[in-house]
Amino acid sequence: MKIYYTSRGEEKELYSLLSSRAKNVSDDITVKVREVIDRVRRHGDEALLDYCERFDGVRPESLCLDQAEIDTAASKLSPELYATMERAAANIRAYHEKQLSDGYVMKRGGKTLGRIVRPLKRVGVYVPGGTAAYPSTVLMNCIPASVAGVEEIILVTPPKADGLNPAIAAAAKIAGVTKVFAVGGAQAVAALAYGTETVPAVDKIVGPGNMFVAEAKRQVFGTVAIDMIAGPSEVCCVADSTARADFIAADLLSQLEHDRAASAVLITPDESLISNVQKQLELQLSALPRREIAEVSLADYSAAILVKDIDEAFKVANTVAPEHLEIVTADPFSDLEKVENAGSIFLGEYCPEPMGDYFAGTNHVLPTNGTARFSSPLSVDDFIKKMSYLSYTKEEFLKDAEDVIEFAEVEGLGAHANSVRVRLKK
Repeated sequence: MKIYYTSRGEEKELYSLLSSRAKNVSDDITVKVREVIDRVRRHGDEALLDYCERFDGVRPESLCLDQAEIDTAASKLSPELYATMERAAANIRAYHEKQLSDGYVMKRGGKTLGRIVRPLKRVGVYVPGGTAAYPSTVLMNCIPASVAGVEEIILVTPPKADGLNPAIAAAAKIAGVTKVFAVGGAQAVAALAYGTETVPAVDKIVGPGNMFVAEAKRQVFGTVAIDMIAGPSEVCCVADSTARADFIAADLLSQLEHDRAASAVLITPDESLISNVQKQLELQLSALPRREIAEVSLADYSAAILVKDIDEAFKVANTVAPEHLEIVTADPFSDLEKVENAGSIFLGEYCPEPMGDYFAGTNHVLPTNGTARFSSPLSVDDFIKKMSYLSYTKEEFLKDAEDVIEFAEVEGLGAHANSVRVRLKK
């Protein structure tokens, strides 16, 4: 893990390194995804079944899994894990229920202005189906939609020869999923965006996926809404001399095992902490089951930054705008006010990032690669729409009419002005 010194201005090198992880999608992938989307639009279910057979080695008898299949798969999960997932779901639901809003109304004389809030009618949730299953993804994406009041929550996941993964099936039941479809990849995104004979078109698509899924979401955006185009995972830890090196090293590695482009950054004014963390990284790395992945991301995209004090540490952290920010200082709650840009913030030595990934209740779908400067974690807000409304009495209209006419005429919109002026004629 390379060390950068702010006293030499070296942190700028790190900023460039981190931003380089957001590589542009190749023209080849863009073209392939466009072809998949076009074929699904033209041929519907037939295209989906062909792609299932071609990419997943399975041609399902039906794209839509019936409730009996979901229940059977879920029943294979251990009761202990099912109970754990129910407790996590309760935490996630409680946190997101605080985000609900009823809109508002304001009255000024004869004017009534307001906002009403309505849930989206139907959303699609993409759940990857690679070598690992991620039931936490189901909970984090579906529960906020359920809390928002979404009528139909459609889950898509690649088909498997041995059927739906038990953990995914159980999470779908717990989270309130309406229907599950055995289809993945760019073709699943196309189906959700445009609809087929079996898969209904949705209002918004959320959930992680590989580069083909991400590119498909990018291409259908505008036809439907999407959550975000997520980049490689990252963690940034601001720590002082009170921090334990073994805890810090473990937290950095927890993100580095995600993929080879993941990033972990330690920012501290304590040079001895950097040294001790480096020793712990070497020690702990050797025992990791995903050691090969973590070794690459540690060498390529991870660093320690030595700063003059904690205030400077937060200036650097705010520039990085990390997906996950850990604050491990003597008084983390006081330091919280120094944070301007971060996806999710973890305070104190006993709040490692995995607590938010799985169980605490905050959402783990977060902005990456510096986009926390302008975007937010997935929330109930992602599954609602806001509409404004207004009403004028005649008396109030007469008070504001000339002002509106003046605005319309200065912009050269005579018909706008006339729609007001015609109401002034006696």
